[in-house]
Amino acid sequence: MTHDGGSGKGPVASGANRWIVYQRERFPFAAHAPLVAAFSLSAVSFSALLRGENAGDGDLLLPSWLGVLVAYVTSLLFFLQLRIADEHKDCEEDARYRPYRPVPRGLVTLRELTWIGIGSAIIQLALALWLSPALIWLLLVTWIYFALMTREFFAREWLKARPVAYLFSHMLIMPLIDLYATACDWWPAGHRRPPDGLFWFLIVSFFNGLAIEIGRKIRAKEDEEHGVETYSKLWGMRGAIAAWMSAIAATAAAAFVASTLIAAEVVVGPLLVVLLIACAVTAARFLWMPTTSTGKGIEVMAGIWTLGMYLSLGVLPLVLSLYGDFVLHD
Repeated sequence: MTHDGGSGKGPVASGANRWIVYQRERFPFAAHAPLVAAFSLSAVSFSALLRGENAGDGDLLLPSWLGVLVAYVTSLLFFLQLRIADEHKDCEEDARYRPYRPVPRGLVTLRELTWIGIGSAIIQLALALWLSPALIWLLLVTWIYFALMTREFFAREWLKARPVAYLFSHMLIMPLIDLYATACDWWPAGHRRPPDGLFWFLIVSFFNGLAIEIGRKIRAKEDEEHGVETYSKLWGMRGAIAAWMSAIAATAAAAFVASTLIAAEVVVGPLLVVLLIACAVTAARFLWMPTTSTGKGIEVMAGIWTLGMYLSLGVLPLVLSLYGDFVLHD
């Protein structure tokens, strides 16, 4: 079994090519771009729909293209920063147990990644100034929590001994990123507080973050690695699957409540049911036949769930309100 992007070789890339190899292995743009697009588009669309509902005048309020762009690029850079932070936090364990990864095998250095992280923060700051300078306050709040995460909240050993507390404390970054993404709509629109009901969308992002994180760390027994913590190793395959499906179900419940706030439950509800069934079938298939393929299927399904759930909750109701028979405001 190889872990270096499928090549089974060492650091053969040089110059700019090594960054292409790095992104393919550790931050694959082809996989992240559509998920982050769904995440950010849903955030600004849901915010705009909420503003229209709260206005009570039957008008459909659209997000600006500039807000959508800033939300997308800033969110993508947030997730890149999370990856870079993980490279720093896990460097010792990677060197000991995962020498095939880019940093321990010398493809890129932590110093180089640090400069990329700093550069991405400068871009985020510039985008906030471009869209609405007051957004900097929310950006700072997210950065501060992110900084605390990189230091493991100064309680690394305590958190490591309590996996659930560790998982929850790190997933709280998701609602903060989501809050910032929605603010790219409601703040430039003149609001100084989130629209009523936005809390439920932040709950969605929290539980969905749990679903993604648990899903990517469920493996068949043959794929478990010494020194690498996975939820299937920690809780057993049945326990890990139960935790994953619980996170999926909690996300679905919160998403349905959120959909009622924009009068979109008729559209969102059936789609959530279809996605829930697909997740349950994928989970049952893994438990029935735990192999490399079915284990990978859990992670893939987590991505499909995320893409479908966010698009159905924010983007689809907005599009149908504009061009379809679905009428958001009676």
